[in-house]
Amino acid sequence: MSELLVGLVVLPIVGAVLASVSSWVHPRSGWPLAAATLAVQTVLALWVTALVLGRGRLDHAVGRVPPPFGIEFVADGVSTPFVVLVAGVSLALAAYTRVAGPRSGPFYGLYLLLVAGLTGVCVTADVFTLYVFLEISGLAAYALVARAEGGPAALAALQYLLLGTVGATFYLLGVGYAYVATGTLNMADMATQLPHGSPLAVAAFAGIGVGLAVKMALFPLHVWQPDAYEHAPWAVSALLSALVSTVAGYALLRLTYTVFTVGFLAANPLVDDAILLAGCASVVAGGALAYRASSVRRVFAYSSVAQFGLATVGIGLGTVPALVGAIVQLLGHAVMKGGLFVAAGVVAARTGATSVDEYAGVGARTPWAAGSLVVLGLGMVGLPPTVGFVAKWYLAVGAVEAGSWPALTVVVGSTLLSLSYFGRLLQQLSLGDGEERPGTLPVGDGVGGADATGGHGSVSTDGAGDDPAAISLGMRAVAVGAAVATVVLGVGAVAVASFAEPTVVSLLEP
Repeated sequence: MSELLVGLVVLPIVGAVLASVSSWVHPRSGWPLAAATLAVQTVLALWVTALVLGRGRLDHAVGRVPPPFGIEFVADGVSTPFVVLVAGVSLALAAYTRVAGPRSGPFYGLYLLLVAGLTGVCVTADVFTLYVFLEISGLAAYALVARAEGGPAALAALQYLLLGTVGATFYLLGVGYAYVATGTLNMADMATQLPHGSPLAVAAFAGIGVGLAVKMALFPLHVWQPDAYEHAPWAVSALLSALVSTVAGYALLRLTYTVFTVGFLAANPLVDDAILLAGCASVVAGGALAYRASSVRRVFAYSSVAQFGLATVGIGLGTVPALVGAIVQLLGHAVMKGGLFVAAGVVAARTGATSVDEYAGVGARTPWAAGSLVVLGLGMVGLPPTVGFVAKWYLAVGAVEAGSWPALTVVVGSTLLSLSYFGRLLQQLSLGDGEERPGTLPVGDGVGGADATGGHGSVSTDGAGDDPAAISLGMRAVAVGAAVATVVLGVGAVAVASFAEPTVVSLLEP
């Protein structure tokens, strides 16, 4: 059954090829193929979860070449939730794109290629193969941002490409230093041979850490993120915000405690302090930038800087509750932030509102989307019974257990920071007087045939205009589903924590 891990990576790659090629014959075949592929992907991910529940761990040597010489895929209590997250969120957002767009064959080819890369990052046990999967997902992400027409989208994609390349270069340098120090690329083998006090080990962690910090968009390496989120199609913004930086956060946690281990952090306390400082700085700076932002998309983007900072704080604290809190934070943020972009996309399509000031009173015109925004916003603030509250609770307990009072202050203070900017948005939704304005019609990528508003043109639309009928049931369902999942995950977060905790405990063993 361990072959399922290979299937999780190969299936979306095959689907990407089919979606791209089939569009030459039938322009509308991309979405059905992508939806079917992601449905099977989700079933496989849940199957792997069931196997991990029964066995505790799955590992597979690709090509039957045993590690450390061959490439190994692994699923355990930490990686499996992220595999399920990638599959489930991708499937849900595919439902959103059916009407919202973009929806051409090449778009879904890139979409599935991104899923393949992110899934590979989650299951690989080889540091160089992780780099390959990071680059596959990165290249797909750059191209997806550029699917929106216009100069700003192209410039945002170029900026994302340049900074992403810098991050990948730092990561690869770190891998090179680690290989020189150990002579292996397998994570488990590298952990046993890495000299903790060696300058090479510190240089390796610095390179890998900086590279993943760029991918996570931690302050001050976040500068690619606001423009990418602002100018990409709404569906792409939701996909990037939910998954790309989340999986990079998983990679940072995995490499820190699987490759470098607690022994390395104990031997180099300044490294641990640097992780905590980076996380705390991101929380504070991200919250301040989100408060000053006027565009809804930029509010969400800077909020992500703060939220990934919280996860980094958990990684730096290095206690069982803190690492569990980091995992729950990453998973919960993915659901909530993806849902926020989806709900905001529905609002923009229905009312044309894209700034905080323009949200005045639009709740009455888009009750389902506005209700979802309220629940998701409260989740981001961290109010019970949402998953945001549970994540912050675990992080706070972890900070107390580690005796890190500055980290505890940042975790608790992050709630007030989040309330300052999400409260402003939610207040506009409920208290302002809505001004009638036409829905937005940003152009997606053309596929021919009927567009989202029922006309016949050469392009599809990323919005759905002011016609409520053009806002599909799938678009509303994804927004409402994310809000429901925010509460369900909050109530069931203990089960997720129990699933991950045995693996976390093993990672923290000296």
